[in-house]
Amino acid sequence: MRVVINDNELNVEVLGEEGAPVLIAHHGGGGIGSLGEPKATFGPLSDKFQVVVFDARGCGLSEGKPPFSHAQWAADVDGLREWIGADQIVIAGGSYGGLIAMEYALAYPEHTRAMILRDTAADRSFLDRAFENARTQTRIEINWDNFNRYWRGQITDDEDLKERWAEIIPLYDFEYDPVKSKKSVDAGLYRYEAHNWCFEHNLPNYDLRPQLPTVTCPTLVTVGRTDWVTTVAAAETIASLIPKAKLVIFEKSGHSPQIEEFDLFQKVMRDFLATL
Repeated sequence: MRVVINDNELNVEVLGEEGAPVLIAHHGGGGIGSLGEPKATFGPLSDKFQVVVFDARGCGLSEGKPPFSHAQWAADVDGLREWIGADQIVIAGGSYGGLIAMEYALAYPEHTRAMILRDTAADRSFLDRAFENARTQTRIEINWDNFNRYWRGQITDDEDLKERWAEIIPLYDFEYDPVKSKKSVDAGLYRYEAHNWCFEHNLPNYDLRPQLPTVTCPTLVTVGRTDWVTTVAAAETIASLIPKAKLVIFEKSGHSPQIEEFDLFQKVMRDFLATL
């Protein structure tokens, strides 16, 4: 369905029964993300929650009125909370969506019942580690001009974004399957303006570490053992700073334990949510 939130039309899906506790999940990827992944990850929880998934402003099939800032994306989440009629929500986010989930919990603590994070980071230093991991890996040969343009927000159009993503996607999985990865790339929705905004405007000054100790909600922090971009160290930093955080490392996963170890990931989420 199409829902106008903060003067921007969003592509939204709601799963589960009206009146159930609400979970809103923010997809990752910036301009390469859409609601498909959080729907697959959190949709199974619709037996106990009303699950809201959506394409963020400027992403997927949603309208793209700038700014694509963390503050705006978090405000859009809160607009969805008001639209669905919930006083408090469980906020969830993976990868770049985890950044927005943390921004939401900090900006709207009174509306945050709990938080689920997956393969994300609290500050921009994860990019330095990612570059080092890219230099030392042996899975692919990197075109460094393209690699730098991708991570510096210098993509020229949607097709450029798709091609650059196709070049680096082999780094993300625990076990690389080229057929599966090509399917994923071809099925993606690409919005280069939002992508560029993430890396040109949002990340240069991104650092939530001083604020995270003020987060009061129970938080589940998850990460794949071989994640090259938002590493175990990044997850450990988050878990060490949030007072009520629990860290779970998935030993046979890269950047996507919610896919690579689906059954275990679902169990970990349900066990966490049962404690609320």
